[in-house]
Amino acid sequence: MGIFLLIVGLILFIGLVVVHEFGHFIVARRNGVEVEEFGVFFPPRLWKKRMKGGYDFTINLLPLGGFVKLKGEHDSDTAKGSYGAARTHTKVKIMLAGVGMNLLAALVIFTALAWLGMPKLVDNQFTVKSDTKVVKNEVLISYLEPGSPAAKAGLQVRDHLVSIGGSRVTTSDMLPNITKQFAGQTTIVIYSRNGTTLQTKVTFLTKQAKEASDKTANPKGYLGIQPAEYSLQRSTWSAPVVAVGLSVQFTALTFQGLGHALGGLGGIIAGAFTGNHTARENAQTTASSQVSGPVGIFVILKDGSLLGYQFMLMIIGVISLTLAIMNVLPVPALDGGRLFMVLLSRLFKKPISQKAEETIIGTSFAILIVLIIVVSVVDVKRYF
Repeated sequence: MGIFLLIVGLILFIGLVVVHEFGHFIVARRNGVEVEEFGVFFPPRLWKKRMKGGYDFTINLLPLGGFVKLKGEHDSDTAKGSYGAARTHTKVKIMLAGVGMNLLAALVIFTALAWLGMPKLVDNQFTVKSDTKVVKNEVLISYLEPGSPAAKAGLQVRDHLVSIGGSRVTTSDMLPNITKQFAGQTTIVIYSRNGTTLQTKVTFLTKQAKEASDKTANPKGYLGIQPAEYSLQRSTWSAPVVAVGLSVQFTALTFQGLGHALGGLGGIIAGAFTGNHTARENAQTTASSQVSGPVGIFVILKDGSLLGYQFMLMIIGVISLTLAIMNVLPVPALDGGRLFMVLLSRLFKKPISQKAEETIIGTSFAILIVLIIVVSVVDVKRYF
């Protein structure tokens, strides 16, 4: 089941790229701008097919996004049917169409999840309390101390704790009292892994051993784990309201994360100039913890597939919302940057020259690729 959900998640992730580019595609064609190519991922090209509409549909090698190539994409182009010759309001609609499609996809996914059961990802996650019911609450192992009673008994990270010594475990707050009862004793722990219910015998730490362990590491109780709760919340009439509220909340959290990432980047630069190695490493950790590349996304989808289809859909919805947010930022290689340049040229009533536009976009795109590579390297070190 986990492998199936992972495959579905990867297909849906690719679908987000297609949905984004389809927004550009459909709005451009409806406003008289000719499309030359609709590409999934970035070149080099792997496959091409000429479509009835007179454009090429291509699948490319680098899984870093997608693109729609329009006729006369430079702001200075004047040929009929070109992007450059289109009116400013048409260019704005084309650039924002991808953002709109990703936002719409996120809202649809969040609305469906609110009806089916939405995973709770943050403590104060937006919901309408009068129309919200917790339909599932599991206690998972989020961290396993090496050599701990749980590790020796064969428990693993992401296992769902069902019961300890006959006492059901429904919240993480229950663990300290339950495990304390079995200090120094051996009892049966029932747990679930990948949908299969299993059991094992666990010999818990004694009170003295626990106290000694607490002095040398973060307290992990008599079992030697750190728990995490996985909850599903269901709504009825308020599902669309929850979708909108959640999108606003996650947008704010995304900008907060970007702020931390930029602060960390500034710390790296300052540390490099001042020679403060410790400050630079701390800043690097802060910056890298806020971002993730293709490798990180794959790992998140893989791990999420083990928690069920609701969590997988939640990840896809958050990614779709993040794509919408990132593409409104004034980064030249992205939609927001191109839109910013269009508005800037109209403000000064002079189109940006083809050479200047190619230099700006080409340079920013190269920087973006380098950042993706760096983040991917960080992801490999983080997850493997």
